[in-house]
Amino acid sequence: MKASKIAYKPVGVTLGAISGVLATAVFKQVWRKLGHEDDAPGATDRDHAWREVLFAAAIQGAVFSTVKAAVDRAGATAVHRLSGTWPG
Repeated sequence: MKASKIAYKPVGVTLGAISGVLATAVFKQVWRKLGHEDDAPGATDRDHAWREVLFAAAIQGAVFSTVKAAVDRAGATAVHRLSGTWPG
């Protein structure tokens, strides 16, 4: 069991990078669909109200968590199908 966790580490790191890129693209699309400009406001952006900054952060957090969970689950499922062992 421990060997499968160690063997899965490089796969997990790669999937983490992929999920970050994918989540960024998904969030940008969601943000545009909500009728906002191209980039979401950052926490220190003076030109946006608290409400918009916190709304953007909440949406971004939800998108990133969902995409990461979906990518991680797909990766674990693929490893399980290939090796017969569930990683983790």
